[in-house]
Amino acid sequence: MAASVFGAHSTAVLASRRHSNLPSLARSSVQNPGKSSIGFQRKQGGSHSRLTITNVATDIGSVEQAQNVAAKEIQRPVYPFAAIVGQDEMKLCLLLNVIDPKIGGVMIMGDRGTGKSTVVRSLVDLLPEIRVVAGDPYNSDPEDPESMGMEVRERISKGENLPVLSTKINMVDLPLGATEDRVCGTIDIEKALTDGVKAFEPGLLAKANRGILYVDEVNLLDDHLVDVLLDSAASGWNTVEREGISISHPARFILIGSGNPEEGELRPQLLDRFGMHAQVVTVRDAELRVKIVEERARFDKNPKEFRESYKAEQEKLQGQIGSARTVLSSVQIDQDLKVKISKVCAELNVDGLRGDIVTNRSAKALAALKGRDAVTPEDIATVIPNCLRHRLRKDPLESIDSGLLVIEKFYEVFS
Repeated sequence: MAASVFGAHSTAVLASRRHSNLPSLARSSVQNPGKSSIGFQRKQGGSHSRLTITNVATDIGSVEQAQNVAAKEIQRPVYPFAAIVGQDEMKLCLLLNVIDPKIGGVMIMGDRGTGKSTVVRSLVDLLPEIRVVAGDPYNSDPEDPESMGMEVRERISKGENLPVLSTKINMVDLPLGATEDRVCGTIDIEKALTDGVKAFEPGLLAKANRGILYVDEVNLLDDHLVDVLLDSAASGWNTVEREGISISHPARFILIGSGNPEEGELRPQLLDRFGMHAQVVTVRDAELRVKIVEERARFDKNPKEFRESYKAEQEKLQGQIGSARTVLSSVQIDQDLKVKISKVCAELNVDGLRGDIVTNRSAKALAALKGRDAVTPEDIATVIPNCLRHRLRKDPLESIDSGLLVIEKFYEVFS
């Protein structure tokens, strides 16, 4: 690396000497949106000329604004969430996680071609806005120290007034071919070469903080990336130790994964990190299948017109989610219902207490979505199979679905 840098510098100086009779080079810059641009300037020093590299300041705010406008204009049209036919269990699990991100995400397993990734990506339009510190790569919350990066904490401790803006919750796709450096973050090579300083370049986990991290075909993810996800999901922080850099930043995200069980099972440690588990089956009703095909054909023919036809339903759903997030903190669950939930978990031999916690949170989120301030046994019956199904110990001789086992135990305890 060092040799190539010195070689480039020598070439630049020789070229400068060779063309010393030419007029001096005008200052120029290579624009790189979102980063400092690199400028070149020729200086006269004695009998020789030197070519130096300087940083040209750019208006980061205007660049980011232009990028956002351009992104909105060229982004791929997303299938509307309200237009999804069937798959009510999967849609409910996703909505509950948007209402209360502390539920811990959703694992969606089902047949291929059942619209798993389509439904997840359609969630983008419904995501509410959050307040973040402007220009912070970690989407730091200006009021919650647990969701702040170290730089923001230092600025607050110095008494600075931080610029705050509202932005939509971010959804980050984690591709199967991603490298560990891209996921965790690594040294910023550009700053190392231009400024000669060590700097951290945030990865996908930083971008996903306070947002959604989606992994399609999660059961095919490499083991080393699974370990990274497990560590971040457990602590809510990502720690990077490499190339002389030691940094920690918040990485609290809603983990959403989808996959086909025919392609392999998920490691139990990662499966337990998902708050809820939704099973998706192929629609067998002929009329519903025809409706799905027709709706998809309409969308492919004219996406803009199709999205416009569902605009009112999308806005209504957005309003419901916003109202549910507002009233969530006031929703109550009786002590008797809490005891019964824990009794179901204990009699099903569920390891740990995550099942109890997630069931309580999911039931409260469902009550908030329905506009109520108290949880009912019906709310618990709706969500408890999704909260406990993937936490039961696997019995290779058992043919009955684990979700049915949970429902049977629920009615046995609650009756």
